Amino acid sequence: MQCHRDQDALIPKPRGTLPKKCAAVLVAITVVCIMFLSPEWSFERVAMVILSLTLGPLLHGLCLLAEEMLYHSNTRYQGRGLLSHVVPACGLEIKTLLTAGMAGLLLYLDEQPLNNQGEGWKDLILASALHALFKSLGFLGPSEVEVSDICEGRKMNVAHGLAWSFYLGYLQLVLPRLENSIASFQSSHQLNGSSWGRGSKKLLILIPLNANISHKLEDEDNNIHFYDNLPNSEIDRAGVRGRVYKHSVYRVVGEDGKARECVVEYATPLLTLYKMSQESSAGFGEPERRQQVLIFFRTLQNILEQSLECRNRYTLILLNDERQDDPHFLSKAILTHLQQQEKEEFCVTPPPKPDMVNPLANTSSVQPSVFRVNGRWQQPEPLSREPTIMISLEKPLPLKEPVENSEH
Repeated sequence: MQCHRDQDALIPKPRGTLPKKCAAVLVAITVVCIMFLSPEWSFERVAMVILSLTLGPLLHGLCLLAEEMLYHSNTRYQGRGLLSHVVPACGLEIKTLLTAGMAGLLLYLDEQPLNNQGEGWKDLILASALHALFKSLGFLGPSEVEVSDICEGRKMNVAHGLAWSFYLGYLQLVLPRLENSIASFQSSHQLNGSSWGRGSKKLLILIPLNANISHKLEDEDNNIHFYDNLPNSEIDRAGVRGRVYKHSVYRVVGEDGKARECVVEYATPLLTLYKMSQESSAGFGEPERRQQVLIFFRTLQNILEQSLECRNRYTLILLNDERQDDPHFLSKAILTHLQQQEKEEFCVTPPPKPDMVNPLANTSSVQPSVFRVNGRWQQPEPLSREPTIMISLEKPLPLKEPVENSEH
């Protein structure tokens, strides 16, 4: 499982709820310390702080609402309802309004008014107005971590769209046909099973971290040689009759000199990420590109794991660009995944060892059971054989009718 561990060490995991837990612990510690240091502390101060924290975002939401209603209500919202779409989009959510209302109600019901109440309300209004100003100017904007968390949580990254497009527009169409194409290719080229193992009957999808894709694999590694193309798959797609989809077969030579055939190709959406990082108008640098490649890999992996049409028909190979000093890194990575599939996915039950004999075979009191079939004596088949499906040739019998057996 070395390959999977290397990939898991590179792929970023979804962000969790640790910031919320830390914030809750921080608030609890702060409240305990204030109650210990200030016995005269009251819940009215908490209500004032909550109101100041919620009133500022509400005022900023009203500023956003003025812009949306005057200039964007028709173009961005197509005349949809004010309360159902425009108001929530400006941050005027129900939970914020309820929090501010509860804080105001707590202040109204408190029997002990806040000292210097007039000064307190002035500070509250001034802080809320300044919050709206600083928020509009971008001084209190979300951090890069918050923006990344929002984009990943709402599937708004470039990588999310590219992964879904790659799956819906390509993999979902070609992977169900891949097994028949490989079988037809083997029969036409008379390939034996030694060079074309069961692990090679999948589409190997290469995903380099630097998104720099070569159009010919032999240019990257001279141990990889183009062999032939699989039979074309023609699918009617988007008004094009018989659109052609094809895959290429390569021969990968290992360090032992043995060659293995496999169907391998790069993930073509990575070309888009690489080209975007080369365009200054895209605002897409190298660090952002690397992060998007990792998100693309994770998103595509999650999509394919949930797809019944594509299950067990693909292998995603994440290539670390930090190890490109080896001229045969690509061929080694491909062969490692092929060998790993052979060992882990298909050799589930190891073959019986020759020294494992029945301890009762040499005893004189126990003899192997035999039976007579068509005039010949035969021994039963070993219990370790592969399970088979037994089909009965007898006609199904009807269900019995219920019989009344109660006594009155």
